Amino acid sequence: MATTAQDVRLIALSLPDSSEKLAWGMPTFRVGGKIFVALGDDDTSIGVKCPKEDRAELIAAEPEKFFVRPGHDDNYAWIRVRLEALRDGAELRAILTDSWLQAAPKRLIAAHPELTGTAG
Repeated sequence: MATTAQDVRLIALSLPDSSEKLAWGMPTFRVGGKIFVALGDDDTSIGVKCPKEDRAELIAAEPEKFFVRPGHDDNYAWIRVRLEALRDGAELRAILTDSWLQAAPKRLIAAHPELTGTAG
């Protein structure tokens, strides 16, 4: 079953202290005032936080899934993800959680060790 914009919304809003806000005419999801995911204008892709130094490797490994918009994403620590290329909801959750961890305040991350894999 294909991943949808509604799947993105449900998972993003399930992460601690997340909220939805319209920006540039598109839904964005934030934590601590910082955007961690934005739906593309046609609901077929999302933008998520990703260190610039990791983007080329991700795109090379899975070009059908990951991409950047030249001229737009060049100077930002973001990568785009084609929703149709995702295997399942677990993969979407992992991508959104990783992006949330990059945007969330340290105190909030510390309060949710289950999201970092350090719980227990």
